[in-house]
Amino acid sequence: MNAWRLAYEGFDPAVEGLREALCTLGNGYMATRGAAPESTAGGVHYPGTYAAGCYNRLSNTVAGEIIENESLVNLPNWLPLTFRAGDGPWLGQAGVELLDQRLELDLRRGVLTRRLRVRDGAGRTTRVTQRRFVHMRHPHLCGLQTTLVPEDWSGTLRVRSVLDATVENSGVARYRGLAGRHFAPVCADPVGEDAVLLVVETNQSHVRIAQAARTRVMRGGRRVGVAREPVEEDGRVGHELGLEVRAGHAITIEKLVTTFTSRDATIADPAVEAVQQLGWVEDFDQLLAEHVLAWRQLWQRFRVSLRGRGERVLRVVRLHLFHLLQTVSEHSVDLDVGVPARGLHGEAYRGHVLWDELFVFPILNVRVPLLTRALLCYRYRRLPWARHAARVAGHIGAGYPWQSGSDGREETQHLHLNPMSGRWTSDPTHRQRHIGLAVAYNVWQYYQVTGDREFVTYYGAEMLLEIARFFADLAGYDHNRGRYVVPGVIGPDEFHTGYPEAPEQGVDNNAYTNVMTVWVMLRALEALSLLPDWRRAELTETLGLRPEELRRWEDISHRMYVPMHDEGIISQFEGYERLAEFDWEAYRARYADVRRLDRILESEGDSPNRYKVSKQADVLMLFYLLSADELGELFDRLGYRLEPDTIPRNIEYYLARTSHGSTLSAVVHAWLLARNHREQALEYFIQALDADVADIQGGTTPEGIHLAAMAGSVDVLQRCFGGVETRGDTLRLNPYWPPQLGTLEFDLRYREHPLTLRITGKGVRISAGAGMQRPIRLHCRDETALLSAGETVEFPVP
Repeated sequence: MNAWRLAYEGFDPAVEGLREALCTLGNGYMATRGAAPESTAGGVHYPGTYAAGCYNRLSNTVAGEIIENESLVNLPNWLPLTFRAGDGPWLGQAGVELLDQRLELDLRRGVLTRRLRVRDGAGRTTRVTQRRFVHMRHPHLCGLQTTLVPEDWSGTLRVRSVLDATVENSGVARYRGLAGRHFAPVCADPVGEDAVLLVVETNQSHVRIAQAARTRVMRGGRRVGVAREPVEEDGRVGHELGLEVRAGHAITIEKLVTTFTSRDATIADPAVEAVQQLGWVEDFDQLLAEHVLAWRQLWQRFRVSLRGRGERVLRVVRLHLFHLLQTVSEHSVDLDVGVPARGLHGEAYRGHVLWDELFVFPILNVRVPLLTRALLCYRYRRLPWARHAARVAGHIGAGYPWQSGSDGREETQHLHLNPMSGRWTSDPTHRQRHIGLAVAYNVWQYYQVTGDREFVTYYGAEMLLEIARFFADLAGYDHNRGRYVVPGVIGPDEFHTGYPEAPEQGVDNNAYTNVMTVWVMLRALEALSLLPDWRRAELTETLGLRPEELRRWEDISHRMYVPMHDEGIISQFEGYERLAEFDWEAYRARYADVRRLDRILESEGDSPNRYKVSKQADVLMLFYLLSADELGELFDRLGYRLEPDTIPRNIEYYLARTSHGSTLSAVVHAWLLARNHREQALEYFIQALDADVADIQGGTTPEGIHLAAMAGSVDVLQRCFGGVETRGDTLRLNPYWPPQLGTLEFDLRYREHPLTLRITGKGVRISAGAGMQRPIRLHCRDETALLSAGETVEFPVP
């Protein structure tokens, strides 16, 4: 097994969508699914190319209601290239037999290679090798190289290479009844002898998209002249080439494409830029060498190795890092984009930004903090919309949307289609106010890793303060309890959208929301104290932040209500204990898969709101985000006692009531079980690794990879099994390493120190690179040490 390669043999229509998603190539600016160049969208294939941040909004009438959906736009398809022998059928059409095929994704080099042999009805056999890249150094550039070898025939070879603007957004079956045509043609013209230009414009957001393509033929490393005919069909532009070939002699077709949009910085016109930069580029092989170098340098910063028995695990971990780096990279820094939940790999969630950055940033913070900072600025720039949303809801501060897109308004659908029942039902998940708590958490964790006070001064503190204001205003004081309460929200579980008698009004006192509100109050006050006097005065005056508000935050941090039942079980929300227990055994006997229990119950005219069931971790997210020490301090502050057995009892209680309807569920539960149940934790970790490669949710991965689960699985190695935590200006090491995985080594950066960590079942070794940085404080179990540049510290772990 090669830990740097993902390979598929043969052709299986049932799994082509999965392969296309997992073989996506991208660079943070754009990405292209791994569909065959000759394929078209249908029941088997789905070619798709997406540019980060390129959205468009369309309206539909559903169930008598006008709804708007903003989607990440499927751009014109740059891939189409096919061939035929003489007047035979084109590759991809009936009459061409596929004899064998191998698809291989090289993770180290960022190259997708396809090898196949085909035979037409006249018995002519052709061997094909295709390589493609989406360039990691030049973000606007893509390349496809096709080498053809006629095995048993000589004669005329015809090649067709086009750009295709007939594409729509139709990659998610449950969206196909809705409008999906997002752009209109502007022009489709030849450019010189061997290139064409295609320009389209989105029909609502008016983003202009330009692609320029150049197709050349090479023989023996030299360019050869060929007969060309223009292809100018409705929505397609390109060339049809004709040339003579001989049996056993190779011919190579190189297709290079540039893509620009009117969102790009430092350009005057995307069409002019696309044509100009296409003229600058050399041949495929030279560009490939630059691309491979860029990936090599990137992997140096994201190095992870497992020595011993973890090679299969290592391959999937690298695959997950690969797709993370294709979705967000240093090319994302100036794009004003967030972290799309399903990457740039498909159209599920319409390319929206949810809370997935909560699981992504821990990987980026300690390797490319510049990228985290840029992605956090996506949230900062949308503060005006978040403030507006808070005002509309009758509150002050900033209320971030559960789903975000281009401008920061709430993009959550009002109606949701249940594919099991075929019914459109109301979708109240915009009540997931906890998204703001995630934004605040991410701001603070970035600061803990980097010590970047400039960011806190100019951006982070303002976000923290406005989020704190919103949640403080959301909380009301209950005089009977003598505590603050938070009504009408939906927690991370998502199954419980309300009470049985009020199913769309949210629940009261979701424990996760309430406890994290306290955490945010404290971090906001701390951030305010970190500011220079002049900036503190500016922000206080600009935001109209009054002393009584700060006193209220302090009061909330002491008197927030946390519901509990059964002597130490933290209630998911107030009234949870009154819900019915669910008959898991009966439903598992009736249904092969009960992960999406919400859909099953709705199809039966029932609702999860009636039962003690969870889609994914809710209360348990507290134990995922906060250490036992940190959570214990919060509970002590609130006047509650966190007993030694509280965390394991709650894990056991909620694990038995969770359907794991989200790919994130395995990530979180692997983390939670690592301390006391390592074998079970390892099982959940393997489930997290398999979430996309095995498409364990049965058809969701072809719609786009699950980016948070991918990043989260790597984070289980790093921060859970590896025990790396950044808190209180200290790098903390508290590993619970499964010896079955061998020895872990990885690199990270903390407070500007390049560090290498080596973790085994016996201990931790941490080495700092050379430099002039100030020493950093380390803490492992009961030991503390200072680490200076160029030094190594080892901690034994019993």
